Amino acid sequence: MAKKELRIGLVGYGFMGRTHTNGYKRVGDFFGELEYKPVLQAVCGRTEDKAKAFAEQWGYASYETDWKKLIERDDIDAIDICTPNDQHAPVAIAAAEAGKMVLCEKPLARTTEESQPMVDAVEKAGVPNTVWYNYRRVPAVTLAKQIIDSGKLGKIFHYRANFLQDWTINADLPQGGAGLWRLDATAAGSGVTGDLLAHCIDTALWLNGSIKDVSAVTETFIKERMHNLTGKKEKVEIDDACTFHCHFENGSLGLFESTRYARGHKALYTLEINGEHASIRWDLHDLNRLEYFDHSDESQVRGWRTIHITDGDHPYMDHYWVPGLCIGYEHTFINQVADFLRSLQDGTPCPPTFRDALETAKVCDAVLKSARERSWQDV
Repeated sequence: MAKKELRIGLVGYGFMGRTHTNGYKRVGDFFGELEYKPVLQAVCGRTEDKAKAFAEQWGYASYETDWKKLIERDDIDAIDICTPNDQHAPVAIAAAEAGKMVLCEKPLARTTEESQPMVDAVEKAGVPNTVWYNYRRVPAVTLAKQIIDSGKLGKIFHYRANFLQDWTINADLPQGGAGLWRLDATAAGSGVTGDLLAHCIDTALWLNGSIKDVSAVTETFIKERMHNLTGKKEKVEIDDACTFHCHFENGSLGLFESTRYARGHKALYTLEINGEHASIRWDLHDLNRLEYFDHSDESQVRGWRTIHITDGDHPYMDHYWVPGLCIGYEHTFINQVADFLRSLQDGTPCPPTFRDALETAKVCDAVLKSARERSWQDV
């Protein structure tokens, strides 16, 4: 049976452009049962030679240098947004108004105020939409969701997560421009809160439910940096580090930390959930393992056990290798593409939708406001 084509128009050719494209290229190899097949129709970037080179390397049929022209094309079904955060809203809204499906890299936008019109646009147009919070698609994290939903943990008491990096510990590192826009508040909106903690928050909302209120502190360690676009030293407006605690709606307490100043950590993302009967924890650096503690075990053998997530009855793993062999970071994007294609097939939403991601944006805004005002903030 001939597969239905989903013709992709990719906006942005950086790191996330590569991860998403890899997902489109490989999904049919592992999820051959799906009715839809991604077609790499066009990539869009402001610099023509780079857009052309990306198209040639990754197999896009054509390229554009103006995202508005990309959206106008009749041979594009879905717009995938991999731009800096300040471009998410205008591209997504225009794509939805043109009747295109929209896939958007996280965070949804720089602020809740900027995110809400994006939600309104996709819902008014009735177009399928999703946000690339890919850590939901780590099989171990999906298994954690299944365990929590089964009730095995009982009442949840604590949720804690951190995301640690060290790549900005250098006063000579400039801000702004193609490679360093995450250090420029105009492009990024915020620092580690929108970039790293947004991942932790999305996963937490999915696993543990809504957050009720937050109390946060942030710090910017290097106050001024040279700006690549102006050539002048300018004030740094993003947060280099953020710590917050919170109450969840289910009565549990949350503790979150993120920083780009943790020497020795390139991308350490960990989470732990403590329940009445059991606990679970997960570490991105060992992403194929989920640690599990069950208090109902006999006392002589009670302790943390390690579940190696490679068997066919584990989430997603029946589509990959034989038991004992692992998958990696890139497969989380393949899994998300597969889930999106399946949602088109079934006529169901593919979470996190724009509306789901709006809740994460509201938490991020509350965190930043709490840090500014040094007060508890409701979400």
